[in-house]
Amino acid sequence: MRLTLRQLEVLVEIAHSRSATAAGDALAMSQSAVSAALAELETQLGERVFDRVGKRLVLNDSGRLLLPRAMAILDQTRGIEALFSAGAAALRIGASSTVGNAILPPIMAAFCREFPAAQFCLRVGNTQAIADAVAQFEVDLGLVEGACHREDLVTTPWLQDDLVVVCAANDPLAAGDVSLDALRAARWLLREPGSGTRETVENLLLEHLHRLEQAMVLGSSEAIRAAAIAGLGLACMPRRLVRQDLERGHLVTVRSPLPPMHRTLFIVYHQKKTFSQALGRFLQFCQNWQDTSQPL
Repeated sequence: MRLTLRQLEVLVEIAHSRSATAAGDALAMSQSAVSAALAELETQLGERVFDRVGKRLVLNDSGRLLLPRAMAILDQTRGIEALFSAGAAALRIGASSTVGNAILPPIMAAFCREFPAAQFCLRVGNTQAIADAVAQFEVDLGLVEGACHREDLVTTPWLQDDLVVVCAANDPLAAGDVSLDALRAARWLLREPGSGTRETVENLLLEHLHRLEQAMVLGSSEAIRAAAIAGLGLACMPRRLVRQDLERGHLVTVRSPLPPMHRTLFIVYHQKKTFSQALGRFLQFCQNWQDTSQPL
């Protein structure tokens, strides 16, 4: 059975007007097209839905059974059309830790203010996990802290992120200038392998320190932040994640010969990903985002 929305519209209009001619006027159809649609509907149902009373068409018992269901289907269809015209979206977004916890929430909030019908499912993990999810089409778009070295993914630079070396306020290294030798011998708090932050921090630090003699591995940026506040070691972290801790004196910036450090955040998606209007709109929204949260 292949009932069409047009057939149901014809049914409803005839039921209201009791005339194929009036129904055709309401639907911008010819009388012959209305009659053909009604005949096809009744053929597919195997039932007459109208009694022919002179020139009038009056619902019979089968028509009265069908009418409320037809009206409900048409109402739901209009609701779907209105939903998408209002910018509806059901987007699955993947984000690595810093992006998911500190950058993406205000972007999503701004997007939802402009498109209230938008819905998000956000997955947070390390860069490797998010890249794998994008590759498996488990998320529509990834926003990550490290470059993804996969041929099946499109990786584009997005935002710049400042990094800073911090330690607890009562740490001996907080008292004055710290040499590269002292940094090399210190205990460093690092993310797990596969994290974009881990890869970036190692690349930046090892260029100047050549090796890290001690390391403690923790599974999230929040765990590293808490460990640094507790005095467990040094951490090289996005400034945006520790800004309040620096302002409150829970952490201090380590003064050292290391140059200012920055990293690039990336947007990734599968080469074969088909972009809906909603997904394309969100991608453009992210690309145009003015990152006013980046501290001076």
